[in-house]
Amino acid sequence: MKKRIIPKRYLISFDSHTYSHIFTDILVVGSGVAGLSAAIQASKKSSVLIVTKDKIDENNTAYAQGGIAVVLSPEDEVLKHKKDTLNAGQGLCDASVVGMIISEGPKRVQEMIDWGAEFDKENDHLIFTQEGGHSFPRIIRALGDSTGREVENTLIRCIKRNKNIKVFEYTYAIDLITDDDNVCHGIVAWHPKKGITLIWAKQTILATGGCGQVYRETTNPNVATGDGLAMAYRAGATLQDLEFVQFHPTTLYIAGAVRFLITETVRGEGGILRNKNGERFMPKYHERAELAPRDVVSQSILKEMQNTHHTHVYLDIRHIPKKRLYTRFPKIKEICESFGIDISKDLIPVRPSAHYMIGGIKVDRFSMTTIKQLYACGEIACTGMHGANRLGSNSLLEGLVMGNVAGFEASKSAQNVKGTLAPFSISETSGGSKTSWLDLEDIGNSLKSLMWRKVGIEREEKRLLQAEEMIEMWCRYVMDKEFSTPQGWELQNMLLVASLIVSSAYTRKESRGVHHRTDYPQTDDIHWKKHILVIR
Repeated sequence: MKKRIIPKRYLISFDSHTYSHIFTDILVVGSGVAGLSAAIQASKKSSVLIVTKDKIDENNTAYAQGGIAVVLSPEDEVLKHKKDTLNAGQGLCDASVVGMIISEGPKRVQEMIDWGAEFDKENDHLIFTQEGGHSFPRIIRALGDSTGREVENTLIRCIKRNKNIKVFEYTYAIDLITDDDNVCHGIVAWHPKKGITLIWAKQTILATGGCGQVYRETTNPNVATGDGLAMAYRAGATLQDLEFVQFHPTTLYIAGAVRFLITETVRGEGGILRNKNGERFMPKYHERAELAPRDVVSQSILKEMQNTHHTHVYLDIRHIPKKRLYTRFPKIKEICESFGIDISKDLIPVRPSAHYMIGGIKVDRFSMTTIKQLYACGEIACTGMHGANRLGSNSLLEGLVMGNVAGFEASKSAQNVKGTLAPFSISETSGGSKTSWLDLEDIGNSLKSLMWRKVGIEREEKRLLQAEEMIEMWCRYVMDKEFSTPQGWELQNMLLVASLIVSSAYTRKESRGVHHRTDYPQTDDIHWKKHILVIR
């Protein structure tokens, strides 16, 4: 693989003396489940500032449908949930982290309930659903199929009541501020009205979510452009397991429309996958059929699409009673109806889409990165929870638990920082040329299509090298440019993150979990039962 082209820090030219400065004990970048959980915990002893690039509730959490995997049923056990998670992770999970998160989960969920979260109940008891890869029904949900929205809204209500927390919406984090001693001091940020602002913090927590927007087919909202991953990499943090991008098996496929997620719990409730000929196909690929792990279902759907020369398959839930369907999946019913699909009578066209970045910034069990005073939690972090394949509904669980951990540890560390914060001179600049002729949207769309074709569910050396060559070419005339708005910075970040995904996928010469190499179809524990670290 060729040497990567990365923009010099910072992605702007500026003199730190000419811009405004803001000071806080704890800076949280991102406003999903992990970031908000971290902010609430940290605010008990510290002042907290949340910075988010859009409105506070625009993130992957708000779009999460399925639920939270948590051991709350009297018949369930922590050891069972741990075993399922380790099996899904195919040898790359950190068993101690898995055990810690699963054991801590019930406490964090009960805390959410105490804060007013309303999870679905029947006869005053929580309703549990089973999803693929789980050996027991342990998924709790809210509003039928809008669990993430309920979690997000509950946390936001807590934030608004908290006098120790401030929120800056529509504020774009451009880069981390670090010194020669590998210490993070905050971020360089941008606001459409206020311009460049330097935000100084005793401790910084990155919770910026994933990078699904580097793919053409994705469940992620427009904000998921991998900014935090790129910032951390440029600053010198260690990243891990970036080849493991999880593709959700079932997203609504209507040509020209946004890929709307059809939650895995639809299959947990009895949904059946059929090909264009109406044949049920999952039993021939896995003994658990539609309840097989996500990587198996996604790869099976792709094979079926290839075998039938069709753009998609179908999800059949017509046999489920209408009243139960409409009550259980109100959001899916509403979206499908907007395209003329009655889920009680019609087959739902579906295909896989990029969904979740399993890898990310390497952190320890305390959410600490390899940069001092910098923490990471949520989808941006690689904790060891998911290994090579995330078990369904474990992400909200991890966000709640590790967000709480990050907030506690960051606040504790902030108490040890003596004296008041003081800005220091920043002289490093991008040295790039300004330009107005680049068609950023066209480059972005081309990158997304390239990643989908060459670095998708199936990978192979020749296609990975082709992807690398194209990304390298775009980098040559994008990375050395100086931009003044998020569109340019996002494109630079997406190109960088895409190149890191390609490099990691090329390096892992085996198939494991969500990483499927057609030229190395077997799992190779002798050589590859290990993590791939990415360091600038």
